[in-house]
Amino acid sequence: MTEVTKRILVTGGTGLVGRAIEKVVADGEGQPDEEWIFVSSRDADLTSSSETKALFERHKPTHVIHLAAMVGGLFKNLRSNLDFWRTNIHINDNVLHTAHELGVQKVVSCLSTCIFPDKTTYPIDETMIHNGPPHSSNFGYSYAKRMIDVQNRGYSEQHGRRFTAVIPTNVFGPHDNFNIEDGHVLPGLIHKVYLAKQSGSALTVWGTGKPRRQFIYSLDLARLFLWVLREYDEVEPIILSVGEEDEVSIREAAEAIAEAMEFGGELVFDTTKSDGQFKKTASNAKLRRYLPGFQFTPFRK
Repeated sequence: MTEVTKRILVTGGTGLVGRAIEKVVADGEGQPDEEWIFVSSRDADLTSSSETKALFERHKPTHVIHLAAMVGGLFKNLRSNLDFWRTNIHINDNVLHTAHELGVQKVVSCLSTCIFPDKTTYPIDETMIHNGPPHSSNFGYSYAKRMIDVQNRGYSEQHGRRFTAVIPTNVFGPHDNFNIEDGHVLPGLIHKVYLAKQSGSALTVWGTGKPRRQFIYSLDLARLFLWVLREYDEVEPIILSVGEEDEVSIREAAEAIAEAMEFGGELVFDTTKSDGQFKKTASNAKLRRYLPGFQFTPFRK
């Protein structure tokens, strides 16, 4: 009987990435000395320092994967930049400071490629996070996420803490948010194809279909999270992404979804709708130096 020496608390544990980690652990990638605890906003309001502390004292984690955040698509961000900034700053400060106060050995937080400067050269890499302002559409969320990197460095330099962060590209998979208004592009397209099939109408894709994205399957990302938690010892963040050669245009993504769902109707592009950022190509060279043989699930599969 192996003794449990790691108690791993996952905040935001019922979201897209949290559910993927839970599945990968349940499917045999967990280790005998690990106990996994998945919590959601129903378990504690992480904007409250007292509720955050009570949650940590109840579960006594040795390790934390911090996924909890206020998130939303382009149009929700445009409406509520201040709310995104304040809510996420409170959540992140409470989680990191409570982890420090209660002696948590390691925290892995989740950032986003939208934190990178809007005006930049491609591909973007881990050294470029603070080289200029992010895109104006979601500056509240982006700056709040950037501050996790600043705090991690602070806890490392002042207290010797092993707090780090990962930067995934566009994540998709089971348990995604399929809301057409507030969700991300792939689940939104899946929902739209489903509706178009039911009504026998054309599939309307917002924008020109030309922007390009790197999509990472949530179960691949979950496996990489386990590796980061167990093996990655840098404070500096690491980009978790498919390669630059695996970038897909929104048009190609819509066509792949239509094919997978056996939709034979017409594709129409509504060019009155915003495209958002044209591309945000990220380099996974750092990841490949550590894990040259990691196999990503092919996008069309």
